[in-house]
Amino acid sequence: MNLRQLTLAAAVTLAPLVAPIQAPAQSQLNTVLSQMDAASARFKSAQADVRYDNYTRVVNDHDIETGSIYIERSGGTEKMGAIFYNTGPNGKPASTPARIVNFDGATLRIFTVGTNQVDLFKAGANQAKYDGFLTLGFGGSGKDLQRSWNITDQGPETVDGVKTEKLDLVSKDPSVKNTFTHITIWIDPVRGVSLKQVFYAPNGDNRTATYSNIRLNSRIDTKPYNIPKGASVIAH
Repeated sequence: MNLRQLTLAAAVTLAPLVAPIQAPAQSQLNTVLSQMDAASARFKSAQADVRYDNYTRVVNDHDIETGSIYIERSGGTEKMGAIFYNTGPNGKPASTPARIVNFDGATLRIFTVGTNQVDLFKAGANQAKYDGFLTLGFGGSGKDLQRSWNITDQGPETVDGVKTEKLDLVSKDPSVKNTFTHITIWIDPVRGVSLKQVFYAPNGDNRTATYSNIRLNSRIDTKPYNIPKGASVIAH
């Protein structure tokens, strides 16, 4: 699965090991993780506007996508849907979506409108990995974050007027480290949501995701996120 596909399940390490965290930073990190635990216990759903800046190093090019995303927790299962629009030369999103993404808790489906094709990925033995990326910015607990990532607290930073904590994450899973050298997130620990994420690939590519207009625990109309029937399905 490539950089774009894996981060969609979201919407997902530095080569050297993370240096030991100094005592003050460790204390602040413990506070942030405790706040995330409390927010996760209250979490039912989130919906947000999203902007992806996909940078390809070899051609020094930025591909911009905008859209919306939702994540919903039901009976211990995390579900998500996303709609993405390409940005035209005028800087405005296209009128029709380019891709629709669904994850039902077990299967990831990526529908490409132009080809009328659905790429299907079964979580299977990678269920924990899928769930880890899905809750990386929305609803995940501090304990979950510690279980999957080596964390460096880079201190507080204000994003769009919101006080966040900047955390750099190095995966404990070698297969994830082959895809992302590290991930930096700007988390609002009080709400348990991420306002910004940067995913770094070993080849120098990266993706910056920014989230705005975040609505928590409100009713979500999932119909716009449904994949149309009749598309060809390719299982991976």
